[in-house]
Amino acid sequence: MTFLTLTLTLDHHVATVALNSPPANVLSRVALFELNQAFGDLETNRAARAVLLTGTGRFFCAGADIKELALVNSARQGIVLAQEGQALLNRIERLDIPVVAALNGTCLGGGLELAMACHMRLAVAGIMLGLPETKLGLIPGFGGTQRLARIIGPARAAELILSGETMSAEQAFAWGLVNRVVSESQLMTDARALTVSFANKSRPAIQAALRAIRSGLDSPMAEGLSREAELFGELCESPEKKEGIQAFLEKRQPRFVES
Repeated sequence: MTFLTLTLTLDHHVATVALNSPPANVLSRVALFELNQAFGDLETNRAARAVLLTGTGRFFCAGADIKELALVNSARQGIVLAQEGQALLNRIERLDIPVVAALNGTCLGGGLELAMACHMRLAVAGIMLGLPETKLGLIPGFGGTQRLARIIGPARAAELILSGETMSAEQAFAWGLVNRVVSESQLMTDARALTVSFANKSRPAIQAALRAIRSGLDSPMAEGLSREAELFGELCESPEKKEGIQAFLEKRQPRFVES
């Protein structure tokens, strides 16, 4: 596909989606539509076994297009916009292959909501992250009030959302919002190495792990444990499990086939 606001490439089973709408990579309606197209394709692309999401320039993503947002003046318009953004981020979060966000620059508003929909986040040292919507008389509408509280806890989420202030990558790491803080020169190298390591694992095992984690977040502990046991049992019958165990016993690297 050819896009106006992003690029999508696939190399050695790792798909790289790069936001490319200078200067701030805002989530315009076109960008939202194209992200939905790109991740819709990745849902069915068997060659893609991990996704790396990043930005170009000084920003990862500065959030919504404020000029477009100024035209949203009714409750119905606002609900539709929020639901469209939520549907896209749900699609990313529920992808059955790992999605790693490589935060190359400033990450605000809808941009941080987009990053939180990814399964993990790496950030360049010193960049700023935040949800400034209250300064615009709004709240995060693409799932930010829900995901942030689940990631860092309700009290810290309330502080960040209510204040509308930004935090550094280092503070985000301390609060558990990002997995790693790295230098600018190391960001893509480290993120690429992480996605490649996932892509080289058994696809059914990776898929089952992501599904088990999601199940635990969406249901009580007892239901999550039951789902985990079901997925574990299913994998016990898979050729990947047989190969993984045999490789361990033979002290060699497993040779997982495309599944």
